[in-house]
Parts: sequence; structure tokens; C-alpha cells
Amino acid sequence: MDFDSSVCVFCSRTSEEVPLLAIHFRGSEMSICSQHLPVLIHEPAQLIGKLPGAEDLEPADHHD
Repeated sequence: MDFDSSVCVFCSRTSEEVPLLAIHFRGSEMSICSQHLPVLIHEPAQLIGKLPGAEDLEPADHHD
């Protein structure tokens, strides 16, 4: 699957609209915006269908 690294993998907004962070996963480079980075960390299941392999990601384990 080819990704457009100039848009957020979750919401498709560009760096003209929001800050984007580059991520590398399974040999692909993509971006996620600062607003949706917590989704990647805490609720990666929300990325199923947008990020191949998201179903294998575990949410962060917090010890508050």
C-alpha cells in the first residue's frame, strides 16, 4: 500500500493545516498529525483500515 506522506494517515490533513510527524512502519513512510498521535499510542485499533497492521498494535500500557 502506498501512503501519501504529506497528509495525516488518520484525518488526511496536510502540513499546511496541522503539524505532521513522520513515522515508519513495515517498510512504509507515512505521517500522523499531532492531534492524532495519541490515537496511535492509546487506541491503535482506530487506525484499522487506515494503517495496514494496526490490528496487531497494542495500546500503551500505563501504570498511573
